[in-house]
Amino acid sequence: MTVGTVTPDIASWPPLDDDKRAPGQQLLGWAADSDRPRLCLVRGAEGSGKSALLAWLLAGTVGRPGLTVHATVPSEGLTTESFAWELGRQLGYGALSPDRLLDQVGADERPLLLLVPDLHRAGAGPADLPSAAPETLVAELLEPLLAIPHLRAAVEVGTSGLLTAHGGVEVVDLGEDGSHGTGQDSYAELVAAVPRTADGRPDWSRAPDAVRRRILDTALRTDDQGAAVRGLLADPGFLVHGSATALTAALADQRIPVPGRLREVWRRAAPELTAYHTDGAERAALLHAAAVDTDPDLTEYLRPLAGQHWWSTVWARRDVPVSAPALVPGGEGRKLLTSDPTGRLRAYDVGSGASLGAAGGSAAGLGGSAFELGAAEGNATDGAASTIVRPASVRPRSTAPRDARSALLLDRSDALLPLVTEDDPTAAFALERIAEHHGSAALAEEDSLVTALGSGGTRRPYAVVGDRGGAVHVWSLGEYQDVPRSFRVHEQPVTAVTCVDTADGLTLTFSAGADGSVRLWETSADPMPVPVQQRRYRATALSATDTPVGPVLAVAWSDGELHLWHVFSGRMRVLPWLRACDTLALTPEGLLVIADSDGLHAVRLRLDVLWER
Repeated sequence: MTVGTVTPDIASWPPLDDDKRAPGQQLLGWAADSDRPRLCLVRGAEGSGKSALLAWLLAGTVGRPGLTVHATVPSEGLTTESFAWELGRQLGYGALSPDRLLDQVGADERPLLLLVPDLHRAGAGPADLPSAAPETLVAELLEPLLAIPHLRAAVEVGTSGLLTAHGGVEVVDLGEDGSHGTGQDSYAELVAAVPRTADGRPDWSRAPDAVRRRILDTALRTDDQGAAVRGLLADPGFLVHGSATALTAALADQRIPVPGRLREVWRRAAPELTAYHTDGAERAALLHAAAVDTDPDLTEYLRPLAGQHWWSTVWARRDVPVSAPALVPGGEGRKLLTSDPTGRLRAYDVGSGASLGAAGGSAAGLGGSAFELGAAEGNATDGAASTIVRPASVRPRSTAPRDARSALLLDRSDALLPLVTEDDPTAAFALERIAEHHGSAALAEEDSLVTALGSGGTRRPYAVVGDRGGAVHVWSLGEYQDVPRSFRVHEQPVTAVTCVDTADGLTLTFSAGADGSVRLWETSADPMPVPVQQRRYRATALSATDTPVGPVLAVAWSDGELHLWHVFSGRMRVLPWLRACDTLALTPEGLLVIADSDGLHAVRLRLDVLWER
């Protein structure tokens, strides 16, 4: 972050007006010298150039070694929570709560430099709540952040007294002279600036940015018994195009009545909606994803606009916390095999999310016969889906189905276990061989302990096994193999694996390591010498399939990002999902099933436009 005590040459920075050169030199000198106070306050009247000076400092650091600004969080209209989300995103942690953010910053080994423009304009929501005052953000988050020894910050405070009590402060003062505002428009004036549709409704997609940003806070100050606020919250067009931070603050006030289950839906989407999303279709897709399976009216209103985006949610099952989803090969239609928190396996229809099997029946959705693992305990159902009950100690964390009647499981004890029916000795022999091979290897060598299990194969089923030593092992589940195809692909333990067989006969295996790398191995040759991707974070899930546009790889990361790769061209697109993803399953038709702590979700990818910009 610093360059010792040598101040960078201001002449190498973007040019400044003569009256700004002295404060610019002071700010630059402070940023470059870690021995100076850790807090720098940028003071001055409105229009004196405070924000512009911070932007000048940031612009000069771009591409310049030795001086790095790690995050810049413009604070106007932000509350403690929305500030924490944005800072977490910029620091690479994902959108975190204030408490979790403080923990992450405290554990971060980097010396961090932050810029905080417009702190004196922070706050949103009803004026009688603490969230409306910038002092709340200071007390709840900024002061605790500034107590962390390896963090420094330059903060714009206007002419306020914010943070002046903080010990050891450097002040860059731009003076009291500036162009002062002429007051704020009324709610009626802001509404009048919104264009109308042919049938007279507000067209928020064409409203001026300033109106969309300010109108909800202005409505909160309007003396009309809350009618203006209720009107805005009942308008789905405003929910898509209005200020996400203002909406978040207003909806946190339980006194404000809202239609349907909007408060619950918005809460689910807010951490991502408050990121920088200017595309109305993308915001509609995010809000629609949060509304599916929760608010039917809002879901249906948003569906046409969300459907114009390159991804949109098809269905959600928030009543089923599950893990280890995997596509079942073969058969008509597509089935998804999952494990619930008790370890029972369940099947769902991929296209609709419907449970498969009748209450009180056998495991019909998985082939009409009950699975058994060792000494089976019999069948059971809970009225929601066909289930297969096994010894209580088995808790699958990954599955690799062979077909609708058999699968390989990776238990939470790190053991591979075959799951077969009594009347399929061929499957039993093949799967038991795989489990025996890796069990014996783990007993002989600790590095052979299994750390990941994945599946794949559009034309024939595969199981892919990763181990602690960084090796990847590929087994065909369609035919017996005495030993797998194996290669040490990583220097660190494998965290996730998957594979895909292509139309031209290639078998592409993808694996993620604990070092943040994702690697590609075509099993008839050596692995690629460089990673497909290398990040500071851990890949939590992989899924790959062959599609009409070629092989596609989906990667979920521990910072909450979800990446979609067009394998042969190397193009990548980030899908801004609502929360961290635990497991993925991708169909050849472009349906991406996401499992997380909120349940199951299915997202339709428009493969024809996915990588267009």
